Amino acid sequence: MKEDQESKGNLELKEWIQSAVIAIVLAFIIKMFLFDFVMVQGSSMFPTLVEGDRLIVNKIGYTIGEPDYGDIVILSYSDSIEYVKRVIGKGGDTIAIKDMVVYRNGEPLEEDYINPDPYEDFAEVTVPMGTYFVMGDNRANSSDSRYPSLGFVERDAIDGKVIFRIWPLSEIGTV
Repeated sequence: MKEDQESKGNLELKEWIQSAVIAIVLAFIIKMFLFDFVMVQGSSMFPTLVEGDRLIVNKIGYTIGEPDYGDIVILSYSDSIEYVKRVIGKGGDTIAIKDMVVYRNGEPLEEDYINPDPYEDFAEVTVPMGTYFVMGDNRANSSDSRYPSLGFVERDAIDGKVIFRIWPLSEIGTV
């Protein structure tokens, strides 16, 4: 009788360990290949996103498709630096800024989401094929493709598309 209880206890422990290992492996797969959670740091996407917002990022969408104009994307340049930016231009597009209006291929963009603080003009550039031109919504305070520190963004630097804000609860929803 005592042996039955011990073998039952051992079996139960083994099942718990197996369940824990399966859960850890599934969580790893989901985080690496499907979805990720990111916290906004800084003000470069204000007013769309603010520091401390927590976001869900779709990582699998761009394995079968490409980033599109207006997508809010997560860029990784190292393990410690992630940027949140908006796709403004794709390879072959020309981008210029004049009097706080962004022009793509000579056409002004309607951007009702940007911070109205003044920002500088930017001479026309052509986005190299296979790269993207990204900007923050807070144009006066954003390190983005206008500056050599970030420049044009290679496709493999884009981790995924922001699809949902989960925090703060008062702002929960799609972005």
